[in-house]
Amino acid sequence: MVRRAGAMAVLAASLVVLCGCAPSSTRPTPTSEATPDAVPTATAIDPVRLAVDERLEAMTLEQKIRSMLMLHYPGTDPAPVREFADQVQPGGLILMGDNIGSSEEEVRAFTSALSSDEIFPMLLGIDEEGGDVTRLPWDELPAGSTLADSAPEVTTEAFTARSELLENAGLSVNFGIVADVTADPSSFIYYRVLGHDPASAADRVTRAVQAESGHVYSTLKHFPGHGGAPGDSHSSIPVAGASLDEWRVTDAVPFAAGIAAGAPLVMTAHVAYPAVDSAPASLSAAWHNILRDELGFTGVTITDDMLMLQRNGLAEFADPVENAIRAIAAGNDMLVYVLPADPGDVDIDLDALVSSVAAAVDAGRISEDAIDASVDRLLCLRFALGG
Repeated sequence: MVRRAGAMAVLAASLVVLCGCAPSSTRPTPTSEATPDAVPTATAIDPVRLAVDERLEAMTLEQKIRSMLMLHYPGTDPAPVREFADQVQPGGLILMGDNIGSSEEEVRAFTSALSSDEIFPMLLGIDEEGGDVTRLPWDELPAGSTLADSAPEVTTEAFTARSELLENAGLSVNFGIVADVTADPSSFIYYRVLGHDPASAADRVTRAVQAESGHVYSTLKHFPGHGGAPGDSHSSIPVAGASLDEWRVTDAVPFAAGIAAGAPLVMTAHVAYPAVDSAPASLSAAWHNILRDELGFTGVTITDDMLMLQRNGLAEFADPVENAIRAIAAGNDMLVYVLPADPGDVDIDLDALVSSVAAAVDAGRISEDAIDASVDRLLCLRFALGG
């Protein structure tokens, strides 16, 4: 994977800058005023904006929806993984431990063989926090359990080195910056947070984002914050008791700091704050509005693994198709599915899921303009990775 010179760093700082301020449907049309002594000049054309607009215009609705999926396929042989990706056409793949070879060179060879689209390569994501959540066996750098109690500079050093490991292995997205905050050792997330109070967490989150900039796309997780919600979202819907005002001065602080530092992705959590919405944030338009309008986030929103919703035993989330429709209607740009080799083993039929989301667009449950805006943001990210 060869990144376009400078584009990665620019995008990490601001998707808006790279994509020419806004999608073409919302950008003002440049005008020029001629004077008797002036020679009219052609309006400069942004090649990034042009490429993204052309690709978006050429895509069918189902292709757009497919590009909003980040999927997993097991194995270290790139051939079947690429065959799967060519067939399904997702916008990204998430690598898990079962995709990781024994060396950086093996992983690099694997990742470089996955994408057949040289102009808009797939996003290749990985959960690389370090510590308890490590996919690369050679990543022995300190993680939250150490960084939360270390000098802030250690966070900068750790994430600088970690992002270089990921870049060298051909990864482009790190789901590795835990912006949750908690001082409760019994919390599911305690040993993964970067700080045990909002200010220290915000400082370290900022440093982590800055350290990863130009190497991989940083992701802040798990919005709006898992720290105040007892329970594990892998098997339940944890519920936080905080009011919105309480959230603003606690859990929100590290996310606001990471956004200000230029993080291009935010992962939404399967966590509920009933004071804002009874639905988990991953399915909540209210939380997406807060993220966009109040925290000013203009980048890509991506869900935590959607299969987690099916595993909590609640009838409301038993239907994976309905979960997908709700997640996109809420405002997520991309949905993650950590699938086995046969998605049917977890009751997922990808073709049926895509068709059902398209039907929801036709029925008015999901705005096609919103789909276009999501795909636009994703294409901007992907274009910067092309050669």
